[in-house]
Amino acid sequence: MTGSRLAAAAFAASTALAAVASPAAFAQSGTVRIAWIDPLSGMMAPLGQNMVRSWQYIADHANQQKWAGDVKFEVVTFDNKLSPQETLTALKSVVDQGIRYIAQGNGSGVAIALADAVAKHNERNPGKEIVFLNYAAIDPSLNNERCNFWHFRFDINADMKMEALTSYMARRPEIKKVYLINQDYAFGHSVEKAAEEYLKRKRADVQVVGKDRHPLAQVRDFAPYVAKIKAAGADTIITGNWGADLALLVKAAKDAGLAANFYTYYAGTTGVPTAMGAAGVDRVRQVSYWHANDSVVNAAPIIEGFKKKFNDDYYTMATYTALRFLSEAMKKSKSTDPVKVALAMEGLRVQSLNGEVEMRASDHQAQQAVYISSWQKVDGKSVKFDQENTGYGWRTEGKLEAYVAAQPTSCQMKRPAAR
Repeated sequence: MTGSRLAAAAFAASTALAAVASPAAFAQSGTVRIAWIDPLSGMMAPLGQNMVRSWQYIADHANQQKWAGDVKFEVVTFDNKLSPQETLTALKSVVDQGIRYIAQGNGSGVAIALADAVAKHNERNPGKEIVFLNYAAIDPSLNNERCNFWHFRFDINADMKMEALTSYMARRPEIKKVYLINQDYAFGHSVEKAAEEYLKRKRADVQVVGKDRHPLAQVRDFAPYVAKIKAAGADTIITGNWGADLALLVKAAKDAGLAANFYTYYAGTTGVPTAMGAAGVDRVRQVSYWHANDSVVNAAPIIEGFKKKFNDDYYTMATYTALRFLSEAMKKSKSTDPVKVALAMEGLRVQSLNGEVEMRASDHQAQQAVYISSWQKVDGKSVKFDQENTGYGWRTEGKLEAYVAAQPTSCQMKRPAAR
């Protein structure tokens, strides 16, 4: 049996074991539609395209493996152009079409507006409730002061990521001068704030030698920002930038010969690996809840199958986690009704590709391991999978278990009555 067939067999066996361990299949059937609302146009379109493919690919996999018994998942796409206004317009279409589950992740500003709109809709329309599956928008306010019952986050939030990133950085004495550059909206502000606070607590000797905020998805030339970073004498850059905003920043740094190291949230997202290439080796690190070269469950069939189908990289693993939670909650509640499924998701634990993930009931923030990884050449051992056909991929440098990465919450949510 070939290596790929062995991997497929192992994955099928793990899926079968998961099915045995889960509640018995329930007497529900039909199709549950999930409205994916994210950008498919503009500068962030390549990122959106990867992510909608990830949702659809995992939905197909879940259907084939009968994760939710006889219930099938269908992902319906809405291009919001990265705009809160366009998102609210899409929400009206979702309501009109009778879709009861929404997935969104690109842009916390969008997520904040969407979470609020969903909560208001649900309050005004009992019996037509919608559940918001947040797979990538990580502003901490969404599970603190802005939390609501209908919002579930499957990514780790910005503070959890910064906790892990600065714990790793605290052990690296070569870091002396840090520059912060972030997108000028809620998420970027939270990254900047957390970086300053956590570094001060863990490495008081480190200087923050500069800070910049730039418009989201509008800057096409980061050379002026890189010039400021060089002039400040920074040896380290911390950035929450994602998509084109990070790819173009990394490209500008490479073109200018900037010697500083990057500590990032999203260096593994579309476009950035190509921008880094060989120049990023051992100089770029990212914090994440998973990467392709460090799976607890054998993920090779998913990674290889996605690559074969789309010639693209599967990295948004929250799509797998979200559909696992949705499936198990439907089995547990014996229903596809959003209220029953949402109540069943609270406190639920599932096995994802990064191990056990718990949906914390108090704030609907997924609790899971956090990884620090570095950009390295493929070696067939610690780095088996590359990204964007570069010959380079991610190697784990550190890992925080879920209980270590957990952050407190101020969430006080109002729950609906069970029905």
